[in-house]
Amino acid sequence: MAKQSARLQRRLAAIPKAAKQAVAPALTRAGVDLAMSMRFLAPVDSGDLRDSITVTAPGEQTPPYSQPGGSRVAGELEVIVTAGNEDVRYPHLVEYGAANAPAQPFFWPAFRLKRKVLAQRVKRAVRKAVKEAK
Repeated sequence: MAKQSARLQRRLAAIPKAAKQAVAPALTRAGVDLAMSMRFLAPVDSGDLRDSITVTAPGEQTPPYSQPGGSRVAGELEVIVTAGNEDVRYPHLVEYGAANAPAQPFFWPAFRLKRKVLAQRVKRAVRKAVKEAK
């Protein structure tokens, strides 16, 4: 396992910086597409939950109190889609339910619905960027 991990790390380090920069827009587009699906599926009472769904581009910081994971900085090739902020701290209660409220999933169903299409889009962008960087 360690041998495979070391090999993968070497291959990732060999990817030129230009190829990494070329993939960033595809990652951001995938994040925006996923966020749109989540907003569509989010239950709407006041719209605060729907409006709290955000896309964090590489190098940016997620909103405080966002779910999943809270406030953190996205990596170089990472786009983070979160729900919640300092005013909306209840996305997990809507997603999973509470003692007096049934679950109204919106986050993970949208992720499962879009996962394959978004992964293919990003893989296509990676292949193109690596091919052009050679």
